[in-house]
Amino acid sequence: MTNAPAPQTPAPADYPGKTLGIVGLVLAIILPVVGLIISIVANSQSKKAGYKNGLAKAGIIVGAILTALGVIFWIIWAVALGAAISSGVTTY
Repeated sequence: MTNAPAPQTPAPADYPGKTLGIVGLVLAIILPVVGLIISIVANSQSKKAGYKNGLAKAGIIVGAILTALGVIFWIIWAVALGAAISSGVTTY
């Protein structure tokens, strides 16, 4: 009897959208709108392949929350700037 190595089976491939889900989550923190879009695409790819993608869902949630907070911030900033300009406040 010889000590022949057992035949190796190839490692299972990652499910579609896994890498894109990771990228989407990271980008959702840095650039929320871009991360939100990429996470939605990753979630869609995984769903079509029949897999659950928690990272993509997390990217969707984080991207949506940070996008909403960004919109609220810019609205408040624009209102405050408009009020300061109309009241004649000088900055020099």
